[in-house]
Parts: sequence; C-alpha cells; structure tokens
Amino acid sequence: MKPAMAWLSLPLAVLLDFLTLRLALRLCPLLQPWDPLALAWGVALARGALLSLSAQAARGRGQGLPGGVREALLPLAALLSLLLPGYVTLQALAQPRAPPSELLHGWGRGDVFGLTYGAAGLAAALWHQLFPAGRGEPGPSASLGRLLACVRPDLLRFVAIAGFLVLSSLGDMAFPYYLGRMTDWIINEDDPSVFIQAVWDMFLIAVGSAVTKFICDAVYKETMNRIHMRIQSQVFSSVLHQDIAFFHANRTGDITSRVTVDTDTVSEALSEKLNVLMWCGMQGVFLYALMVQVSLRLVLFTTIGLPIILLVPKLSGKFHQNLAKRVQESLAKANEVAVETFQAMATVRSFANEEGAARRYGQRLQETYRLNKQEAAAYAASMWTNSLPELALKVGILYYGGRLVAAGGISTGDLVTFVLYATNFSTALEGLLSTYPSVQKAVGSSEKIFEYMERTPRISPPGALAPPSLRGHLQVQDVWFSYPGRDDTPVLKGVSLELRPGEVTALVGPSGAGKTALVALLERFYEPQRGRLLLDGRDLQEYEHHYLHSKVALVSQGPVLFARSLHENIAYGLGGRSRQEVTGAAQRANAHGFIARLSHGYDTDVGEMGGQISGGQRQRVAIARALLRDPRVLILDDATSALDTESQLRVEKEIYEGARAGRSVLLIAHRLSAVERADRILVLEDGEIREQGTHRELLARRGSYWRLAQKQLNGDEGGGSRDSVEVGGL
Repeated sequence: MKPAMAWLSLPLAVLLDFLTLRLALRLCPLLQPWDPLALAWGVALARGALLSLSAQAARGRGQGLPGGVREALLPLAALLSLLLPGYVTLQALAQPRAPPSELLHGWGRGDVFGLTYGAAGLAAALWHQLFPAGRGEPGPSASLGRLLACVRPDLLRFVAIAGFLVLSSLGDMAFPYYLGRMTDWIINEDDPSVFIQAVWDMFLIAVGSAVTKFICDAVYKETMNRIHMRIQSQVFSSVLHQDIAFFHANRTGDITSRVTVDTDTVSEALSEKLNVLMWCGMQGVFLYALMVQVSLRLVLFTTIGLPIILLVPKLSGKFHQNLAKRVQESLAKANEVAVETFQAMATVRSFANEEGAARRYGQRLQETYRLNKQEAAAYAASMWTNSLPELALKVGILYYGGRLVAAGGISTGDLVTFVLYATNFSTALEGLLSTYPSVQKAVGSSEKIFEYMERTPRISPPGALAPPSLRGHLQVQDVWFSYPGRDDTPVLKGVSLELRPGEVTALVGPSGAGKTALVALLERFYEPQRGRLLLDGRDLQEYEHHYLHSKVALVSQGPVLFARSLHENIAYGLGGRSRQEVTGAAQRANAHGFIARLSHGYDTDVGEMGGQISGGQRQRVAIARALLRDPRVLILDDATSALDTESQLRVEKEIYEGARAGRSVLLIAHRLSAVERADRILVLEDGEIREQGTHRELLARRGSYWRLAQKQLNGDEGGGSRDSVEVGGL
C-alpha cells in the first residue's frame, strides 16, 4: 500500500502545481501595477514553497520510490520554480528596453507548463545517468587529494601546461569568429583587403595555436611520465617494507597487479583522459562564453537541446556496453581454457586429450562469436543514435537562427559563427562527459594503490642498534606465538631455548611441530604474542634491519635464487663483492666445483627461481650466500636435504668448524643422522620443547627422540620437510 501511495503522491503534486499556476494566471490582471520581474520571482517563490512541501511529503511516503527519485525531488522542485524567472531575468538583462516577455503572463499555459516539466525532467535524468548517487569507486575525494599530493613536486609544470592550454584554446576560437566576419564581408561586399588580412590573421593564429598545443602536449606527457615513475616506485618500496604476514595473506599475483597494472591503469587514464578532460573543459568554457556574446537567445535554445543529445546516446549505449562486457567475459572464459590446458600440458598429453581440449576451446570461441555479432548490431545502433540527436540540434539551431536573422536579431555571419561554436561546444561537452567517468574511475582505482602505500606493517619497526662486535648469543624466553588470524591456535607454547657461540644446537621434531614458526620469529618475520627473543641480551627489535640480517643468516630447504648470474646470487644484498670473495664462499659450500664446470662459470644465469640448476646445487649456492656474510648466527632449516654425501660432509665440516670459531648454529633437520654430532639436540612437539640433550642422552631416555629414531630406522624418515621457510639465504 505504501509504494502505491508514494507513486500516487507525485501526480497529485503536479496537478496541484498546475492549478496553483492557473490561479496565478487569473490574478495577473489584478497584479498589473507590479514590476514584471518582481511578479515573476514572487510567483516562483510561492511555487517553490509549494513544490518543496509536496516533495517532502512524497519523500516521507517514499519507501516505495527508487533512491534516485527520492534524492531528485527537492532539486527538481527548485529547478521547476527557477526555470522561467531565470530565463526572463536573463532576457531582461540582455535586452533592457524590450517589452516584458509573454512568459510572465503564461505561467498556467499548458505548453509552457509541459515545457518546464520536460526540461526539468531531462536535466534530472541526465544528471542521474552521469552522476548516479551511491555508485562509483569509494572515496574519490580522498584519493584525489592523495593524487594531488603526489603531483605537488610538479606544480610549476602544471601551471605552465595551463598557460599553454589557454593560449591554444583561444587560438582555436579564432577560426569560427573570422569565418563569420568573412561571411558578412562577402555578403556586404566590403573592402577585399580586409578579407585578405583576415585570412592572414587566421593563418598566423592557427600556426601559433598548433605550436602552443604541441608544447603543451609534450610538457604534459613528460610530466605524467615522471609522476607515474614516482608513484610506482613509492608503491614498490612500500610493499617491500611490509611484514611477511602481508605476503602470506595476499597472493603474489594480486600484489604484482597493484604495483604494475593498477599504477599503469591510473597513470594511463590520467595521462590520456585527464589531458582530454582539461582540453575539453577549457574549450567548453571559452566556447560557451563566446556563444553568449554572439546571441543569448541561441545559447538558451542550444542549452535546452543539449540534455537531449547527451542523454539519448547515454541510454542507447547501455545495451551496447552490456554486450561488450559479456563479450569480454566470454573471451576471458576461453582464455581460461587455454591457460588451464597449457599449464597442464603434460596431463593432457598423457591422456591423449588434445582433441578434447581443442573442442572445448572452440565451443568457448563459438559463444564469443555469437555475442560479437550481437555487439556489432548494437554498436551500429549506438552510432546512429549518437549522430541523430546532434544533427537534429544543428538543424534546430539553423532554423531558429534563420528566423532571428530574418527578424534582424543577428547577422548572417553571427549565425555562421554561432553554428561553428555550438558544434565545437557540443563536441567538447561530449568529450568532457565521456572522459570524466574514466578519470573518476582512475581516481577511485588509486584507492588500492594508496592502500598499499599507507599500510603500516603489523610488526614493530626496527631499531638503530648496530654494535661493532657481536657474540651471537641468542635466547628465546617463554615464547608463545600464533599466526595472524589464528589467535586461538598457538603454534609455539612457552618455548625457551638458547643458541650459544661456539655450539651447534639441533632442533628436530615431526612436521607441524612449530620449527618453521620458530625460525620465522628468529628472522623477525613475525613477533611473538608473549615472551622475548634476545640477541646478546638485547631484544631483536632493537637492532637495525640490515645489521640484524647480516649477522643472522638463514638457509632453507627450498632456497630461492633470482634470475641472474651465480655471482650475483651469492653476493645478493651485499653490493659489489669481488670474484675472489664469492669463489671462497662457494668453495666452503662445495659449490665451486659444479660452477667451474658451467660454460660461463660464475656468470651463468640460473634462470627464473634458479630453475636451470638442480635442487642440491641451489642449496649449495644458498649456503655459499649465507657464508659470504660471515654471520654470527647461522640457521640451517633442513638446508642439506638435497645434498649428495660428499657435499653434505663438506658442509657439515664447515658448520662445525664455524661453530668452533665462535659462531652460533641452529641446525634443523628431519634426518637424525645429520644432527648426531650436535652439542645439544632439542625435540619440538606440538609447539613445546619436550626433550633436550645429546644424541646419546636422548636415545638413552627412550622418549620422543628415541621414537623418531625408531621410525627412521624402520624406513619412515618423513622425506623432505614441507615445513621450511621459503626464504633464500638471508
């Protein structure tokens, strides 16, 4: 019932408005002594009050009305009230000696009433289409402010761009003006020398406009490239300083997309669309001002017609846009089939299903082809509806302008000038309205970029402690830890241990016991919820970031190498290290032999993720990368699992000799044979240290360590660790 009453209140308000205006029309003879403009504004204020009350009543019952209609009621009431008095006021200002307009006495005429409602309705529909309430990207104003802050270093360049833009726009305005004057000169057969001078003036102005436009575009493009480079660098730098939990919570593709695709999209939209927006906006302002100067009546006629030529293509283009979106979605589905097939090519080949995959891809393409045919028809219809209203407006301007010329209101040359101005103004306005949503979308899209730039890492910032010497005494005191988002599932439960200089401490336990979490805490990838981690008696967070990771080195089971030379991988993060230093570290890790046999030696590119060398070779390179730092604390997280016997013996020798030289070593391994020589072995189960002692002591206790040993003796060694930290060398 309420929705029906809400819709019924609208026609009742229109009827009440019409009856009120009819009453005002009948009272006009009694109000003749009044000034016509005062009468017009008096009626407008009374009408505005009545329409506003009706709008408020409809809004109060408006639960059944669309949100856009409810929001438009009050602006419509104001527009309907001010339309006629505004027009006659402009007319009185432009022609002060002219008699009062008939419109002053035509408030209640059906044609005038319908015209005002039609114009107001068109304006409201156009506004709703172009600037729909509640839609669009969130926080455009905030994003715009942050974008403006990014361009502040180039503010002087934008001032220069604006200056060149004004000069170029003024130059473009000269052609219609001179063409109109030349038309008058031809009709009136004025002095030919004046005509020739006008041609020369037009030529010089056109050249000047072209030069200023070239300079403007060049400076603008170069400025936007600088801004893009600056924003992308800031985003990348901000991402690099995030905590490790951020990279675990966000997929690599999403992060890469933000850093590259999103910044490219925003930059491209601003570089191209903002340029068009500025150009069309400047031209629109100048053209409208010149149109007003030529003929106020033609300007008002054109202004009334513009909503039609802008709204009709907007409405007709919706169907085409929806089809284009469906075509893109269909094409994306076809691409998904292709990508899925290529990624699983070995599986496709092993099941001899090449024809099936091709058939499935072809079916997707058939659907795309069907939608493409529909889109082509919709595109043709959209282009037709785009051109027809604009042509109708031009014909209307010529018809109305011809009547003004016949009545002596303007000259023929003025009409020619105005038509050219109106055509250019229509083009500028279309460009303005078509590019503004793109710029607004780009500003909204930048929200994602600034989300990364302004994100604060969820880990305490590093300190500035960087002592000249470090013993490497590492203590873990009653540490409790849960991964972010899983606070109810602690991974470490009151763990305490100590890494002493000159000793090798081994950590063993089943998968999922918490070994990876402990390593992540020692590397400050996370922070514990309770407890402390001390290095030489000082909290880890007090140490300077680069200093800490040069003194505490990690080698994981699956080390990551970068797509660069072996020399650069071993010296990664250390700047320029000599070939002799790199070779020495490689020899200590037993990596020099296989590197020397490669065709390019240390200059060999290992490929993406080190895919051009074997797993054991990657482990040796990662161990060399850690040893080159000469760390005071060395953490090996099952880092020798893929090594052959000779390499493992060489690496173990380096581990124990380094420990004897004063280095603290934490050795994590699944194969108990790798930890038998350790000075102390810790058994971690279910997040707790269950046992500790030497190999012989723990076997004698016949506890958790003994059970692990029995499983391995029976052939259940557990294989490689899937519990290792995937961080290379650091």
